[in-house]
Amino acid sequence: MSGRYIIIPILFLAFSLPGIAQDTSWKKLSDSNTVIVHKDPRLDLLVKKQAQINEETTRYSKRTAKGFRLMIISTTNREEAIAAKTKIYTYFPELKAYLWYQSPYFRLKVGNFKEREDAESYRHRLNVYFPKGVFIMRDIVEVKPGRPDEELRP
Repeated sequence: MSGRYIIIPILFLAFSLPGIAQDTSWKKLSDSNTVIVHKDPRLDLLVKKQAQINEETTRYSKRTAKGFRLMIISTTNREEAIAAKTKIYTYFPELKAYLWYQSPYFRLKVGNFKEREDAESYRHRLNVYFPKGVFIMRDIVEVKPGRPDEELRP
């Protein structure tokens, strides 16, 4: 590592001093319209590996399907909607919250349930914290499929 720092100033010194023989190949390259690229062959391996990682993560990333979500609140008061979202994350951190604004309403929905029974069990638990009512709604939900090799494991 330290050798690199010593060689670089010497190379610049050799090019800057008059009377010392300079390499004229640089001038030839600047006069032509071609560019010569010397690349490390390991770069191709890195690019292939990154492409493989990208393909794998895309293949097993989030997908959507028909399912159910719980409507927590529909209000015109932004602060009330944000407070409800905070309450969800405080008491139910495993549920994902979705806050939408569709003028003039702020709507908070939670969860990604494939089965209505799962949504129903959470609805009973959420009614304690939201006495105005929690409603089950059909929606397009996020589904994260497992890898095929994970399904074989016990």
